[in-house]
Amino acid sequence: MSLLRLSKISKRFGPTVALDGVDLELRQGEVHALIGENGAGKTTLMNILAGILQPDQGRMELEGHPYTPFSPLDARRQAIALIHQELSLFPHLSVSENILMGMESSRWGWVNGEDCRRRTLQVLEDFHHPEMRPDRAVAELPIAARQIVEICRAIAAQARIILMDEPTSSLQRPDVKRLFELIQRMREQRISVIYISHFLEEVREIADRYTVLRDGQGVGTGELGSVSDENLVAQMVGRPVKNLFPPRQQSKTGGTVLRVEDLAAPPSVKHASFELRRGEILGIGGLIGSGRTQMVRAIFGLAPVESGILVVGNKAVSARRGSPLLRIVQGMGYLSEDRKGEGLAVALSVADNVTLSRLSSCSRWGWLALDCQRQEAQAWIRRLNIKARTPSQPTWTLSGGNQQKVVLARLLHQDADILLLDEPTRGIDIGSKIQIYEAITQCASEDKAVLMVSSYLPELFGLCHRLAVMSRGRLSATRSVDEWTPETVMQAAIGGGE
Repeated sequence: MSLLRLSKISKRFGPTVALDGVDLELRQGEVHALIGENGAGKTTLMNILAGILQPDQGRMELEGHPYTPFSPLDARRQAIALIHQELSLFPHLSVSENILMGMESSRWGWVNGEDCRRRTLQVLEDFHHPEMRPDRAVAELPIAARQIVEICRAIAAQARIILMDEPTSSLQRPDVKRLFELIQRMREQRISVIYISHFLEEVREIADRYTVLRDGQGVGTGELGSVSDENLVAQMVGRPVKNLFPPRQQSKTGGTVLRVEDLAAPPSVKHASFELRRGEILGIGGLIGSGRTQMVRAIFGLAPVESGILVVGNKAVSARRGSPLLRIVQGMGYLSEDRKGEGLAVALSVADNVTLSRLSSCSRWGWLALDCQRQEAQAWIRRLNIKARTPSQPTWTLSGGNQQKVVLARLLHQDADILLLDEPTRGIDIGSKIQIYEAITQCASEDKAVLMVSSYLPELFGLCHRLAVMSRGRLSATRSVDEWTPETVMQAAIGGGE
């Protein structure tokens, strides 16, 4: 029996057609995968279902009755909750206040703090994270923990339909497993889920049926068991895709361009030493919270350092005296895992964001040449296939995946010799991943040095020449990727040994 039915849903944003006659049927108690490239219309469709946007055309039915939510609160009242891809939390408020926003226990107009704490602990029970206390400010949590708060907010709403837009994009495998166990319990309770993910292995693990969107149109639907991954990818990108990763070129015997010696940035980073060579891609594996991100931030001057030496080229400098401006001058570029909070100035245009870290390429005597800036940005839009109407388009209007490509375009335009990449394909679809993998490989072939942090093991094994693993703030010895296996990586990540 259909719980939710969408018929001919269309939505335009000016000249851009986001959705063009999309149909979707959700059954009671099923997990329905919604897949497609970035910019295909998936998030727009979820926002319509959640009452954030109104469709231009089409009909929605909930249990056979017309469903026309005029606001997110109205959608929640009808038991539909959305887990956002881009976290929509209030950083200055506590975990409890974020989870129960609009659903607080109260009496005579006063919030019942003790009951709110009890309800929060009940929801958090599914995710065993000691740092996620109900009274802790969300701003103090890492990205992965914030993602769990976003998930718990939808669970607390006790919805009949939960819309999950990339819920695992920042989660490590243990938390993904807990989420899937929770979804299985929802299924047993006849709760339905629409699940968006770019990880086909996740989709196959948890979903029953699928719908593929491409360029705002539904191009395929059916049982997941009846279709191959190759067929799904072909429907998503409009062409067959044989190899996800470009052929790994032999690492050139370039000299060391960055040497890190005895880096310590407590409490997250206790000890890290490694060498990064010209023309190679060095991967950093490990669990979320192991100190990987903090190590990269410390190297780039974004986190306080207690001790350590950096040798950039042939010049040794104290790691304690670094700053992002100094690192840029020294030839480093950084891509943050938090594109919304740190990677972009979303209120500015695509052109502004692409050229932001090297405005000298399109300015003279302190004046910005706007035509030159637009031309340079347009070149990167074409190279990375960013779905933007013009370089002048505000960055916040792009899909999450296209925003991520703008972040990468800025880094490539900066033309740094040393690239520090933290989760460069977070929230990126398969077609876009291929383009980003090719861009990273091209950088290495141009004698640039790439340090890449990733939670996705196939990515590390498919791209990297050498690999090290972070565990509890300590970085393992660096070895050729051929000397590692997924099992030894996980053993090093969990046990701290090699």
